[in-house]
Amino acid sequence: MSHLAASEWWRTAVIYQVYPRSFADSDGDGIGDLPGIAARLDSLAALGVDALWFSPFYPSPQNDAGYDVADYCDIEPEYGTLADFDALLARAHGLGMKVVVDLVPNHSSSAHRWFQEALAAPPGSPERARYLFRPGAGPDGAQAPNNWQSCFGGPAWTRVVEPDGTPGEWYLHLFDSSQPDFDWSNPWVREQFREILRFWLDRGVDGFRVDVAHGLIKENGLPDNPNGPDDFFAPTPFWAQDEVHDIYRDWRKVLDEYDGDRMMCGEVWVTPLSKLATWVRPDEMHQAFNFVHLSTAWDAPALRGTIDDSLAAFHEVGAPSTWVLSNHDVVRHATRLGFAPDAWLFHGIGPDTVDLPDPELALRRARAATLLMLALPGSAYLYQGEELGLPEAVDIPDEARQDPAWHRTAGERYGRDGCRVPIPWEADAPAYGFNDTGASWLPQPADWAAYARDAQEHDPASTLHLYRTALAERRGHDLGGGELLWVEDAGDNVLAFSNRDIVVIANLGTTPVPLPAGSTVLARSSGGGPDLGTDEAAWLVPAVRR
Repeated sequence: MSHLAASEWWRTAVIYQVYPRSFADSDGDGIGDLPGIAARLDSLAALGVDALWFSPFYPSPQNDAGYDVADYCDIEPEYGTLADFDALLARAHGLGMKVVVDLVPNHSSSAHRWFQEALAAPPGSPERARYLFRPGAGPDGAQAPNNWQSCFGGPAWTRVVEPDGTPGEWYLHLFDSSQPDFDWSNPWVREQFREILRFWLDRGVDGFRVDVAHGLIKENGLPDNPNGPDDFFAPTPFWAQDEVHDIYRDWRKVLDEYDGDRMMCGEVWVTPLSKLATWVRPDEMHQAFNFVHLSTAWDAPALRGTIDDSLAAFHEVGAPSTWVLSNHDVVRHATRLGFAPDAWLFHGIGPDTVDLPDPELALRRARAATLLMLALPGSAYLYQGEELGLPEAVDIPDEARQDPAWHRTAGERYGRDGCRVPIPWEADAPAYGFNDTGASWLPQPADWAAYARDAQEHDPASTLHLYRTALAERRGHDLGGGELLWVEDAGDNVLAFSNRDIVVIANLGTTPVPLPAGSTVLARSSGGGPDLGTDEAAWLVPAVRR
């Protein structure tokens, strides 16, 4: 049962991301669904999380695993019905967990009625003004309006064929061509999303995770982009425009109409942290994902700098820091942290990736990184399966891959399928208990039995046990609401700090670190004995001095 009261619960919450397609499948078709999630909620309550964030479950052609939304106020039939959602929401609330749903406002699916109406309407029509249609460049309009590139590879523009059969205007899609960008300078678009917010708030959801929250406004005139498309943090004409803040001030007013402290968390790829903090000023969002922390190498001075900068930047605007290590868009940290610090992994990994890390080393670091993260003040996000120590699924056959980045780059980028594989529940069951038929929309690795939840349930050395212990101690000592005080002179490759009555030590160096004599170990990422070894972390209660 959650320990959080309604008031500002999001400040210290541990929020667990459920990727519906890969969590649990109730009908055996190989695709996860809402009844499957509902049947497994007891396991998340037992884990000790405070809230659940559901990735998109809306009607969708699934060209981008549901982030191509065809109807914002219904449920994808493969996943269930609105009645199934209502039952899931009630069940989660009954177990003391809040519910946050994904909202995708930067773009819709090209199958959405709004876009289909735009295609059928002439240039200059109100229907086309919902999206970013523009005439092409060059004497015959055969060139894209500017040089913008899709985040999934290739041009960010697609030319349409007009109803009379002639080549026509181009529309912008910062992601897949099946995901046309809305024109957020249009008041009509803004009103539609106010109503979408109210639809889900009226059903009782506790908040929204806002997809691409830094991308809704594009620079006037849509000028060429001076930076490469692969630099997620670089200034561009389509990321982090100042006017985007007006949208979230407007949304905040909508949320504030409702009881229960409803919240918004933004997916915001912005640096520096002081700029990221502008998304969480008192009249805007409540949280923003700290991707600077996720992107920081396994290096003690670098991590300390990120932690200090994060706490200072968010404190400046009265918001909590957020901490996250894995999600549905990045290589799982139980693999990622085994790579060299400068490895570029944002396009995914696969069987041809050179120098794949030692899995034991990567998991040891991941467990230590998690223990470090969960001791920090603020709110933490977990991604389904990380509590099992799941690694990235690397050996997915080419013909089974589904990420649009894989297809748009002709296999040059592996994409994100490897972190989205259905998770294991029972070691000896079909599909490891994902369902009872063995079907799976992405193939599960042959060696995942050891990661299954039932295989770890009663093993005190398991990653699942580590997460349960850490979450219980985090709650019991209110670490999310505490204050970090560094222990100086701990060593160049050691992170040591206190929070409340807990001392946290993480050894990122090669020299063993003696644990303080007489201290009580509350949680330890690995190892044993009086010394903390390489890539290990521990939470301690110091001995009482008399």
